[in-house]
Amino acid sequence: MILQDTYILSNGVAIPKLGLGTWFIDDDDAARAVRDAASIGYRHIDTAQAYG
Repeated sequence: MILQDTYILSNGVAIPKLGLGTWFIDDDDAARAVRDAASIGYRHIDTAQAYG
């Protein structure tokens, strides 16, 4: 399953290939989206407020 697939970073740390980005999720829905994603196996969740 894709949620268990990882990339190995140059420092040897493994990170999940698939992550949940929260940028376009309405603030009122973000906490629930993150909880739901974690409950089905997501372990890479990008919660940055802004990208520049």
